[in-house]
Amino acid sequence: MKIVSLTTLTLLISGCSYKNVNSTKPKIDETLEVVDSASIRSISDINAIAFEWRKVDDPRVTGYHFYRANLQKDGSKLKLIDTIENRYTTHYLDEDLEPNTKYIYKISSATASEVESKTTNNYTTSTLPVMEGVSFIQAISNLPRQIKIIWRPHSNQRIESYEIQRKTPTTSEWEEIETVDGRLQAEYIDMDLEDNVVYHYRVIAKTFDDIETMPSALVKAQTKPLPDGIISLRASNDLPRKIALNWQASKSSDVIKYNIYRSTNAENSFSLLKTVGAKTLTYEDFINEDGKVYFYKVSSIDNDGLESNLNVNAVMGITLGKLKKPIMTLAQIQGEKAILNWLAGDNRAASYTVYKTIKEGLFKSKTIKFQGIKALRFEDKDIVRGVEYNYAIQAVDRNGIVSEVTNKTELVLPKLVEMN
Repeated sequence: MKIVSLTTLTLLISGCSYKNVNSTKPKIDETLEVVDSASIRSISDINAIAFEWRKVDDPRVTGYHFYRANLQKDGSKLKLIDTIENRYTTHYLDEDLEPNTKYIYKISSATASEVESKTTNNYTTSTLPVMEGVSFIQAISNLPRQIKIIWRPHSNQRIESYEIQRKTPTTSEWEEIETVDGRLQAEYIDMDLEDNVVYHYRVIAKTFDDIETMPSALVKAQTKPLPDGIISLRASNDLPRKIALNWQASKSSDVIKYNIYRSTNAENSFSLLKTVGAKTLTYEDFINEDGKVYFYKVSSIDNDGLESNLNVNAVMGITLGKLKKPIMTLAQIQGEKAILNWLAGDNRAASYTVYKTIKEGLFKSKTIKFQGIKALRFEDKDIVRGVEYNYAIQAVDRNGIVSEVTNKTELVLPKLVEMN
């Protein structure tokens, strides 16, 4: 008898009518024609076996019973697995079998009643072993939040896709993460992974009829770690209307820039202030306010865009504060002049400004400034009797930062009394 391929048998069988039958004790009619044991042929696959045989000519026969036993599990105890309901059918496909397993089959001629013929002799055959997996696989480490897996395409022409599986050292179960279509496809990039973590991978090839090969060898790779942060961030507290930052470079060789963050709160609400190149290790934050407090963090950015951990302590910087105002100790008219004496109030004071306000009317006045006074005394000879003057003093440091102005002190040179 001519043997056809498993695919051909499958196509032939697809038009046959058969149904599953529950196991019952067979009723044998020894006069019924028996299937010729010598005519049985089979073709095995990994999870299926296809059969063909010579049909019987007995008109009482309406089909065939198929019996099967799994030698490893059942021994020689056979069980009715199917009934074919057309005696002209000579092909049958037994599916969903275990790979690399030996089975025993018997066939009997079936009638419309529960009577059947004697069975054929034992027909022993085996499913094929599971196909070997892909012969080469590699996982590539040190990529930013991703791992690249490459493999050699499977040599079997029936392969249709590859199932990519992953686990971490802390998990015991393999997780299917992707199916890659196409036998010649040989690459997959696993993305959105955690930083500096080891992952395990394997690949299982699958045929067009969903038969799986053996898993590939296990490979592992590690995602790229975040770059090292900067070292020794310092912020100034004594500069006029600016805060100067300086730091030591990150030890990571592929850092290409630094992000500078600023907040008014040491714990949160940091926003990006400036990005500078990898060779820049200083920054001046110009602030038009005296005594202003800010908190800073600096992160490293590598050539893959990974940023170092920002969960580090912030550094506080302060612009130089205002001076304390001078302390007025004397304000009086002596002779034809006004005399002011004061104490510095702040050792940063480099000079003083005196404000002289002249009252010119009920709702009118003017102010004159005397700047650059180095002494702690001021004499004003330009006064007129009977005119009201107010004096106030302000300290100025060498950076031009000024103190608050002292309270005004009123002085009046009395008019002379005319004698009759």
